[in-house]
Amino acid sequence: MHCWAGDGRRFRVLCVIDDFSRECLATVVDTSLSGIRVARELDRIAEVRGHTCMVVSDNGTELTSNAILKWQEDRKVDWHYITP
Repeated sequence: MHCWAGDGRRFRVLCVIDDFSRECLATVVDTSLSGIRVARELDRIAEVRGHTCMVVSDNGTELTSNAILKWQEDRKVDWHYITP
């Protein structure tokens, strides 16, 4: 998701939510979020909660990047993209 600050600058927000419990596992706010950054955040969550079997996300550039494709393949995570 992206938003704009009061001064007009755009920033991105990554929200990781457990679909079953509805618990927010992470909220990351930055001026840009690369696939590498998203993968690092997912690994950070996995250190505490264990790796997930499946991720459902939109098809934003950071979530369809080579870094994410490699991350999900290496960890054998099923990744599903919602229809925009």
